[in-house]
Amino acid sequence: MNDRNIPITEDELHAYVDGELPAERRADVEAFLAANPDEAERVQSWRAMAEMLHARYDSVVLEPVPVRLELERLERRPRQWFYGAATAVLVAFVAGGTAGWVAHGAANAPSTFQSLTADALDAHRLYVVEVRHPVEVGGNERDHLQAWLTRRCGWTVFAPNLEASGLKLVGGRLLPGPNGPASFLMYEGASGERFTIYATKTESGATQMRYAKTDKDGALFWAERGVGYVVSGGGDRDRLTKVAQAVYDQAEKNGT
Repeated sequence: MNDRNIPITEDELHAYVDGELPAERRADVEAFLAANPDEAERVQSWRAMAEMLHARYDSVVLEPVPVRLELERLERRPRQWFYGAATAVLVAFVAGGTAGWVAHGAANAPSTFQSLTADALDAHRLYVVEVRHPVEVGGNERDHLQAWLTRRCGWTVFAPNLEASGLKLVGGRLLPGPNGPASFLMYEGASGERFTIYATKTESGATQMRYAKTDKDGALFWAERGVGYVVSGGGDRDRLTKVAQAVYDQAEKNGT
């Protein structure tokens, strides 16, 4: 059969961008793009985004998956955390400003703050570099994504609308947390910047928002109603704070 009679699929376009398309199919895809300028423009935008992500994250993309993120560890017993050099790169600050954040109970125990933030930043750095498979369930299935993660995690998982911040929901996935499953949501801006929301159960009470930074990425952590939240993004703390505030405000409004 002549491959030119087989329709070009979305997966093949992504494989073309990633350099993973079989050689015998490449000419067909290029002919398709030459005849469809809109598709060619879309593919070019993917390529530009991939180049930007590789330029920013190639230093970490080849790192092994952290043991704490191995899915088979979902049912493990609560672990003990030991922090040596890793603690030095996490710099915590008590966030000021918004009254709703500052009015939350006693300060969170450092071990909880550090462990959840470390998990969240590991997941953020691992998945934001992905172009074809950054999530398990796409953002076009928001209702299904929320229902699936809610059922698996045991609390109401809500994917906030961050369009006012210039961010669109990419989708989400299920990850292991320190005491059970964790939800992981990813958002993306027009320039390719990505933010993630990591949430998992915690024994800590309500806490103030706290900031951590490692390498080029920052994170804001808080806990509410037995769930710890970490919003991770780039090194622009002001931008990260605005996104985290939008997440916090919507979570409060929806009672999650």
